[in-house]
Amino acid sequence: MSSYAVTDPATGETVKEYPEITDDELRAAIGRADAAHREWAASSSVADRAALVRRVGELHLERRQELAEIIVREMGKPIEQALGEVDFCGDIYGFYADNAEELMADEPIELAGGEGSAVVRRSSLGVLLGIMPWNFPYYQVARLAGPNHVIGNTIVLKHAPQCPESAEAIQKLFDDAGFPEGAYENVYATNEQIEWVIADPRIRGVSVTGSERAGAAVAEIAGRNLKKVVLEMGGSDPFIVLGTDDLDKVVEDAVAARLDNTGQSCNAAKRFIVVDDLYEPFLEKFSAAMTATKPGDPTSEDTEIGPLSSKTAADRLEDQVRRAIDQGAKVAVGGKRDGNFFEPTVLTDIEPDNDAYREELFGPVAQVYRVSSEEEAVKLANDTPFGLGSYVMTTDSEQGERVADQIDAGMVYVNIVGADSAELPFGGTKRSGFGRELGRLGADEFVNKKLIRIG
Repeated sequence: MSSYAVTDPATGETVKEYPEITDDELRAAIGRADAAHREWAASSSVADRAALVRRVGELHLERRQELAEIIVREMGKPIEQALGEVDFCGDIYGFYADNAEELMADEPIELAGGEGSAVVRRSSLGVLLGIMPWNFPYYQVARLAGPNHVIGNTIVLKHAPQCPESAEAIQKLFDDAGFPEGAYENVYATNEQIEWVIADPRIRGVSVTGSERAGAAVAEIAGRNLKKVVLEMGGSDPFIVLGTDDLDKVVEDAVAARLDNTGQSCNAAKRFIVVDDLYEPFLEKFSAAMTATKPGDPTSEDTEIGPLSSKTAADRLEDQVRRAIDQGAKVAVGGKRDGNFFEPTVLTDIEPDNDAYREELFGPVAQVYRVSSEEEAVKLANDTPFGLGSYVMTTDSEQGERVADQIDAGMVYVNIVGADSAELPFGGTKRSGFGRELGRLGADEFVNKKLIRIG
């Protein structure tokens, strides 16, 4: 039986299966990608590649309903959020098309002494391997493909086993946009095959979004083979409430930051750290708002949260919540599961010796902590193996800047949530990975920055 299958998490029905690629087919796909890089990167201009990238973005928007419906049945994303994900992809491809010439422009260096000139010229590396997760099936691919196709790199893409239909749809987008054969190669590969793919000398870099375990395994093989890696892994982002003139708005933002994609986002707010004088009213209002958000049919426009992505995901979250309670956590609201649906849950009284204090809870479960000061809030926020995103709510702009400087994370959002955009770099520190995607920094990860010095 193939590991690649569409199993609707709302119903448990297996809709369709896809055959895994054979070793010979996989080697041939790498060969096509390598040949495409050698021919395409040399013969095409930045403007040529930008036009193709722009067309991919346009096709996302033209096919938005069809593409959104695919991921609803693959991983249970509510339809309105699925449409939003497709639209965001249009923005990402558009950003890289619009800014391609600037991103690839020569960078002159002012010489301290001597005659002549020096310039850094950007050029492609070659074939990149992308290993992508199920939670944002289109967006994750766009973050890799947008900048790297502008650069002239080609991509071999292994998607998550539960997202083969969206992977197939993405391949068709690139084909229909007019990309040359081999520029984008979707492969239904196994983890065992990926081990030797990483070692293949034709693969010049690897981008992974996924679990710590997957990222560490890939990085180990890539390191042995001296391959550049970008890792975007998990997060347990703090949402720090230090002050507000509008607690209802802070609670609204907190719920949105926790429940987007049914809580299955690496950069979702997961630990809510609240100063003493706001703790009780925040907990009361936050618990009520979480309870008011009911799981529902992901195909309905009114549904805000759907099922978890799979039975495995629901089993894992249920086990984490049970262990948290066994180790002393209290359930303010929620905690119950119905099939793959998990009701919004708020946990309190989580001590440092509780497993939940260190773990990432990937689903609609929030942890709320009470602190006595700004200093304690920062210390608690940083007391995690993760360092992806973070949120700070305050009425004091100087405090916002000060706390942002102290947070050990790749991203800090002050008095705003849901503010990701194509021009902003995305990535983390510590066990959340390394490297950046999106924006200018995302276009500088897999590129040869060649110095040309002329006397």
